[in-house]
Amino acid sequence: MTRTNRGFTLLEVMVALAIFATAALALMNTATIQLGNGPLLTERALANYVAHNRMVDIQLDDPFPELGSKKGDSELADRTWYWQQRVVKASDEELRMIEVQVALDRSFDNVLAEVQTYVVNPD
Repeated sequence: MTRTNRGFTLLEVMVALAIFATAALALMNTATIQLGNGPLLTERALANYVAHNRMVDIQLDDPFPELGSKKGDSELADRTWYWQQRVVKASDEELRMIEVQVALDRSFDNVLAEVQTYVVNPD
């Protein structure tokens, strides 16, 4: 007389539940981390917009800007964003490097975005 087993043993079910529980905890942990990073990612994206807007303003004011530094602020998404720009001479006299940094405070302790570009003298 042969006996056919159908279904799972209690041990197999418990092992499967333990694996599922571990995977579910890892998934929940990852989701929590991602949700926690949402506001920071939003701030960085907005700071990038401010930096790129400032870069365009610099180039529209003067295609070959003067050397030096400036600070200022901009309004975006009901917040005040502080920017600082720096224009330095590159290795070639006909090139200038423009750097713009953006932060939420005047001290620039936590720079959220930084954009650099080079411009050539149009003359």
